[in-house]
Amino acid sequence: MDFFLTSEQRLIQETARKIASQELAPNAAELDRDLSFPWPGIKKLAEAGLLGTFIPLEYGGGGTDALSFVLVTEELGKACASTAFSTVAHAAASRGILIAGTETQKEKYLPPLARGEKLGSFAVHEGNSGVIAAAIETSATLVGDHYIVNGSKIFNTNGGEAEVYLVLVRTDPSKGAQGISMLILERGTPGFSFGKVDSRLGLNGVSSRELIFQDCRVPRENLLGEEGKGLPLTVSIAAFAMLGAGAVSLGIAQAALEASIRHAKDRTISGQPIGVHQAIQFLIAEMSADVEAARSLLYTVAFKWDKAAIGSALDAFRAKLVTTEMAVAVTNKALQVHGGHGYTKDLPIERYFRDARGITLHFMTAEMLKGNIGKTLLGLS
Repeated sequence: MDFFLTSEQRLIQETARKIASQELAPNAAELDRDLSFPWPGIKKLAEAGLLGTFIPLEYGGGGTDALSFVLVTEELGKACASTAFSTVAHAAASRGILIAGTETQKEKYLPPLARGEKLGSFAVHEGNSGVIAAAIETSATLVGDHYIVNGSKIFNTNGGEAEVYLVLVRTDPSKGAQGISMLILERGTPGFSFGKVDSRLGLNGVSSRELIFQDCRVPRENLLGEEGKGLPLTVSIAAFAMLGAGAVSLGIAQAALEASIRHAKDRTISGQPIGVHQAIQFLIAEMSADVEAARSLLYTVAFKWDKAAIGSALDAFRAKLVTTEMAVAVTNKALQVHGGHGYTKDLPIERYFRDARGITLHFMTAEMLKGNIGKTLLGLS
C-alpha cells in the first residue's frame, strides 16, 4: 500500500527498512532472551537521523511529518519491537518538549535528542495510580528556585538508560487535577535513582524500570509548560506516542503475516504445502485484511495529524485501539498457521505474540481507550 507517499516519505521509509532488516532483525531474539538494551541498533538509527524525524530542522531534527514518524516506526517494529518501542518513548519525550517547552528548553534538549546523543523517556505511571494520570502521588514542592520531588514511577520505558525524563508530578495537592504539572529531569540529578528492572512477558529489550525520587532537587526552569497544566500536556504527548505504539503493532502484524505466508508455502505434509488447505488460506486472508484495514486507519490519522494545530486525541485513541487489538489477533492466527513450530522459541512467532500483547497495555489499555472514545463521541468529556 503506497498511500500516495511523497518521494521524501518513501526515502525515509526505505532507509528505516534497510537499517531494520540489516541491523535490528538479526539481534531481536537475543535482546528478548537476554533482556539487554538495544543500544547498538539505536546508535545506528541515530547515525541515520531517524530518532528526530519530526523535530524541526532548526533544532537538529529531520523536519518531517507525523506520517514519516509512523512509517519509520512501523519498519522498526517489523524487525524488533523492543527497539521500536524504545524509540517511541524517546519520541514522546521529544514531542513534549517541542510542544510545551520554552525556547531555552528547546534549544537545550531538542538538538541532542534529535541527534540521538541523548535518549528520552516519559514517566507517568505509579503503583497506586496505574494509567490514571489524575491519581498520581509523586509530589513536587517549590522551595525557592527548586522543586523538591518525592515519589516513584513504574513501568518506565528506557528507565535507567535515558538521559532526559519528562515526569508528571503533583505540585499543588489542594487543586486536584489542576494541581498536576510536568518537569524535565536529567539522569544524575541528586535524589534521582533507579529501582528494579521489570521482568516481563514481552518487549524485553526496552528497559522497563522503576524511577525513585528522594528529595530530588529540580531547577524551577525545568517546569515544562505551565504549572497545573500537566494533565492536558500528558494527553497531547500520549496521543502522539499512541501513533508510535500503533505503528509498532502494525509492524509486528506485518512480520507475522509475511512469516505465515512463507510457512504456508514451504511447510509440506504428505508432499503438499499446508497452504493448499482452505483452513490455512482463510487464516491468511483474514490476517491480510486486518493488517491492511489497520494500516489505512493509522496512516490516515497520521496524515491528518499535521494539518491541525495539534493532533486529535480521539483519532489517536481509535488508531491505537484498532492497531494494537489487530496485532494480537493477527499474531494469534500466525501461531495457528505455524502450529507447534510457532509455539517454540526456534521461530519469532511466539515473540511477535508476546510483544503485541504488551503494547495493548501501554499508555492506555483497550478498555480505557474505549471509555474515552465513547465519552468523547457522546459529549460526556
